[in-house]
Amino acid sequence: MRSRRGLSHTHVGSLHAPDWEMAVQNARDLYTRRGEGVSIWVVAATDIHASDPDEKGPLFDPPEDKVYRHPTFYKVPEDLKL
Repeated sequence: MRSRRGLSHTHVGSLHAPDWEMAVQNARDLYTRRGEGVSIWVVAATDIHASDPDEKGPLFDPPEDKVYRHPTFYKVPEDLKL
């Protein structure tokens, strides 16, 4: 759902429905009771793909060959006042 104040959608929960139209209606009724939503996305659970938690190291560890992504790569000039 995207709120009136937000610029991006946020996951607010899960529900079951026989089709996508009913899913949108149910999500509207369930998650926007106070009129705070302006847009809803629904996605079938079968279309969601997740990474394997057992492979979190290779997927989320920073690559060693891209040192410029780490603040230790940059040298701060000595005359710079922080």
